[in-house]
Amino acid sequence: MKIGIVVAANDAETCWNALRYANFCLGQKEEVKIFFMGKGVEYQKVSTGKFNTVEQAGKFMQAGGKIYACGSCMQSREQESSEACPISTMKDMYDIVKESDRVVTF
Repeated sequence: MKIGIVVAANDAETCWNALRYANFCLGQKEEVKIFFMGKGVEYQKVSTGKFNTVEQAGKFMQAGGKIYACGSCMQSREQESSEACPISTMKDMYDIVKESDRVVTF
């Protein structure tokens, strides 16, 4: 199954749970893509010891998960593109939603 996850929150616990869910799905042998948009592109900045979003994202990418991030949302926050938060477009989000069997939002 193909699962698309859209994260629009910058709450550390919410982002952490989205990434944990994504990692769980990968462990179930599903194909998973995450699209961060709006406040969600700040998921690395809100990482804490208790809700370590950076660690979860690293596990996700290492296991073969794909991360995308809204370029306009990143530019409005003066964020640079990185492997863990690559600039993407609405076309990328459209493709994720279109090709996914299920889409989950956080």
